[in-house]
Amino acid sequence: MRSRIQKFGLILSGVLLGATLTVYLPAIADRETASALPLSDLQEFSEVFGKIKTDYVEPVSDKKLIDDAINGMLTGLDPHSQYLNEADFRDLQDTTQGQFGGLGIEVSMEDGFVKVIAPIEDTPAQKAGIKSGDLIIKIDDAPVKGMTINDAVKRMRGAPDTPIVLTIVRKGVDKPFTVKVMRAIIKVKSVKSTLLEPDYGYVRITEFQEHTGENLAQAITALAKENKAPLKGFILDLRNNPGGLLTSAVAVSSAFLPANSLVVYTEGRTADAKMRLTATPEDYLQGSESDYLHNLPAWIKTIPMVVLINAGSASASEIVSGALQDHRRAVLMGTRSFGKGSVQTVLPLGNGTGIKLTTARYFTPNGRSIQAKGIVPDIIVEEGKVVNSNNDGNMLNVHEADLENHLSNPNPATANSTKQPPKIEAPKDNTTNSQPNPDQVVNKNDFQLNQAVDLLKGINILDPGLKAK
Repeated sequence: MRSRIQKFGLILSGVLLGATLTVYLPAIADRETASALPLSDLQEFSEVFGKIKTDYVEPVSDKKLIDDAINGMLTGLDPHSQYLNEADFRDLQDTTQGQFGGLGIEVSMEDGFVKVIAPIEDTPAQKAGIKSGDLIIKIDDAPVKGMTINDAVKRMRGAPDTPIVLTIVRKGVDKPFTVKVMRAIIKVKSVKSTLLEPDYGYVRITEFQEHTGENLAQAITALAKENKAPLKGFILDLRNNPGGLLTSAVAVSSAFLPANSLVVYTEGRTADAKMRLTATPEDYLQGSESDYLHNLPAWIKTIPMVVLINAGSASASEIVSGALQDHRRAVLMGTRSFGKGSVQTVLPLGNGTGIKLTTARYFTPNGRSIQAKGIVPDIIVEEGKVVNSNNDGNMLNVHEADLENHLSNPNPATANSTKQPPKIEAPKDNTTNSQPNPDQVVNKNDFQLNQAVDLLKGINILDPGLKAK
């Protein structure tokens, strides 16, 4: 299995101005599955190409026409397949290392506009108040309508410390409003941790990067040292986590699951697209890395645990959530996740460019596809009322099923149980500060987090010797 992971290189998940579930493979010219070219259709393409070259109102370069044609083929398939020019290809590689230039938002295209899936924590976008569900209709003075997602992303990227003005439509706000954001080099710290109170640890993962598994192990070790005794409860916060590297998702799952437990499997048309990844070092380590999970305290695999998810939890976050839920290792709390259950493969084209092509669907250990369905938590806890300068209502939840041309779910009848999970309503007077201090790991007014702590304490009161089943 290690050779297969090394062959793939990077496997990611999400839909970021930066990260998605993607795999590097050798040049596509070497693939045995290539089919014969449809000559009649290519003749039609050639005729259109020639007409544009001779009759279009302005001269157009051959490269632009070819690039746009390739991009059109891919974007017409699903929301996550796309053409990667030289700059896009470099940006994708930078993102997996936790650093890239821009605003720090995960986006998709919907009805011709840019839709925000989630802002990345501690980035200019989050600090400027951009929210999940926001619809960007203008970038500076340029209307977004008519742009491709790549065009929009290119306009939002730029040199650090340069401003950009976004015109936004938001549910609950009567008219569009503008937000000024200062571009920056985005350095995402993927793991944050704190001891909420004696015996109760908290770890938030903002994104699945190359070193997220190692950083998680360091955080757990530090919490154990600070508490000076085994923890009685643990909270893993995956809210608004858009995804990242699949190997890191396997590593995070492996920290809490018994050895050799199935974490995720994938199904596609080619042999390379079919994998079974388990809680073993061979499936999450890169190259010659030592096993950073080896020395974790044994109790981390048995203590009561809650995983927090919401509509901004996508792809790799859903892999971890689904694995822990299927193995009954943790209680999932929050709201339904985003529902991105597909795998994208990055195929280099040999000239510094590449394509990102959807090649497989992934499934939880129990065989659930969450594509366009999401993970339904064991206990539904809505967020408290969000208060900020532009909106006095809850943010709009965006899911994979809301995206144009999204893949269907192969087994919708069994994607999630028809039984409705219990639901905890937030008090009407409960409010959540939508822009917490970025130096604080947690927000004390976080209703969902407080409910998770109460659940862990209740478990310990009812059965102090409870072990994970």
